[in-house]
Amino acid sequence: MTTKYKRINIDEAVALYDMDLISLGKMANKIRRQKFGDKTYYNINKHINPTNICKDVCQFCSFSASRKNPFQYTMTHEQILKNINESIQNGINEVHMVSAHNKDVPLSWYMDIFKKIKTKYPKLHIKALTAAEIHFLSCEHDKTYEQIIDMMISNGVDSMPGGGAEIFDEKVRKKICGGKVVSNDWLHIHKLWHQKGKKSNATMLFGHIESRANRIDHMIRLRELQDKTGGFNCFIPLVYQTKNNYLNIKEPLTAIEILKTIAISRLMLDNIENIKAYWVTSTIKLSLIAQEFGANDLDGTIENEQINSAAGADSKNGIKLHELTGLITNSGFEPVCRDSLYNEIVN
Repeated sequence: MTTKYKRINIDEAVALYDMDLISLGKMANKIRRQKFGDKTYYNINKHINPTNICKDVCQFCSFSASRKNPFQYTMTHEQILKNINESIQNGINEVHMVSAHNKDVPLSWYMDIFKKIKTKYPKLHIKALTAAEIHFLSCEHDKTYEQIIDMMISNGVDSMPGGGAEIFDEKVRKKICGGKVVSNDWLHIHKLWHQKGKKSNATMLFGHIESRANRIDHMIRLRELQDKTGGFNCFIPLVYQTKNNYLNIKEPLTAIEILKTIAISRLMLDNIENIKAYWVTSTIKLSLIAQEFGANDLDGTIENEQINSAAGADSKNGIKLHELTGLITNSGFEPVCRDSLYNEIVN
């Protein structure tokens, strides 16, 4: 993929943070409006986190039961299917499955549940297994990344979530998630997935110990891979949650810093079509404002969210569909239901 203009480099992008918020927002909003007009995308989805038992010790994590959370669980296949069946009544079109790295769960446990879901609900989109999970399963079960990916596809996984990316700078990564998949392997796993003709999302966790330059470096690496594969559906800047973890960041990011980061991602990532203001980590109110700063997607109803809510996010019970669409409308935008691959759904 080539561009017709000079791209923003790392120094120029870092300098954008020094702009006043409104001027920066206008730049990002101009691009957003050119691409999407007043449309803001959402989907009707269900988050399921099948286990919270984890071998890794990530300093920012509040979800893992091996850390400050002593309540360990691993769902049965029957519990997962029951959860999905209840949500089917609410019209979900996607199930999003992300777990901890549980050494006591066999590889077949994952693949069998994917197959059971796809067999029972063939039209339901399965978004499952982050690159970090694929790396864990590869190491734990002596399989190559490609072997794990092929198993995922053959058992019904449709797309990959973007989790596990955190921040690509390895010095920062070593401090916040040492032992988890390294940045180059995260990118390589997504490249392999894209080469299979599949789509994935990309994330960035920010607001902890990283610098602004670390954020821009992260975006540039994603942009470079997207040039090669075109496989990223969406970029999701995830706001770090400050509670119940070992990083001990006292003050969360300001709204201004969050909005500037979203706006800069719109300017930087010219080849990733969709920028998501993930309401779970940035709050629904700020996500609605982010529509004016480059974001064209707010995610969806979610129904149940455990990873970020464990760290203080107000997202445990998701959001009602009528509330989400009403808030988008009242903020001056047009809510548009989409599927997991950003095809518009006419209800």
